[in-house]
Amino acid sequence: MKKIRFSILIVVLIISAFLLRGKISHKNFNSEVWKTANLNSEENWSLRWDMMNDLRNRYKLVGMNRKEINNLLGNAEDTTSSELSYYLGYSKSGINTGTLIIKFNTQNIATMVKVKHG
Repeated sequence: MKKIRFSILIVVLIISAFLLRGKISHKNFNSEVWKTANLNSEENWSLRWDMMNDLRNRYKLVGMNRKEINNLLGNAEDTTSSELSYYLGYSKSGINTGTLIIKFNTQNIATMVKVKHG
């Protein structure tokens, strides 16, 4: 019985890996590329999405001040006194687009980071 369960688990893992291949990006975050990418160019449509995993893993955006984030990510496409919004482009899942939203407190320290789809 254990051999059957183990075999089923292995098959499920192999199928899952095959189906997810290409869906989870592993592009390294590069600040200069992020800041200068022409997201209207077809080759860059998903560039920022592809860097998101590495960006979130390497940098703790929550706790950074507004200037540090601006130095890292460049000028946001949309800004308010309490929020920066960076367009991410297409997510490789149909026509889904997204925005990286960073919220700040009154001392200009990032308190929340989220990705908004659509």
